[in-house]
Amino acid sequence: MKKEIENIWIDLNEELYKFIVGKVRDEQRAKDILQEVFLKIQTRIHQLKNTSKLTSWVYQITRNTIFDYYRKLSLKKIPIDDVDIPENESDNFDYSKLSNCINQKIENLTAKHKQVIVLTSFKNYSQKELATHLNISYSGTKSRVQKAKEILRENILDCPNVESDVSGKLLDFDTNLS
Repeated sequence: MKKEIENIWIDLNEELYKFIVGKVRDEQRAKDILQEVFLKIQTRIHQLKNTSKLTSWVYQITRNTIFDYYRKLSLKKIPIDDVDIPENESDNFDYSKLSNCINQKIENLTAKHKQVIVLTSFKNYSQKELATHLNISYSGTKSRVQKAKEILRENILDCPNVESDVSGKLLDFDTNLS
């Protein structure tokens, strides 16, 4: 049993850590969650009936632990304003200016639309997790996310310095216009 846990740690430790960091965006919290995952694996390894499903079983424990982390956060009701919206670099055009434009458009959304955009796009909530967080139905959540994305897309495409095709796909962004 101890050897199995050790092998899981050796094989999956780094991969699980990257997975968790991608979901929680905080290295220290990710380390804490990873430790919690391995504690759960140790206490529940006897429940695994088919060892060929070990990796999917471990990932399910990891997803559930991440979900528990966000559930605890939602009980504290962290304000959406405290969320940092990431900016990435791109060689195609000045992404930071586009990102600032998008950030401004997100800021201009109604509170409920801003909340769903931030939580699903930047905090990696699944729509099911969001439904639980908002205490509304899953179908209501899907509709709200879809509506928020549509409003945001229209607002971004309405900018004079954004060029799109007839289907609404972003083609170019002119950084010289304000």
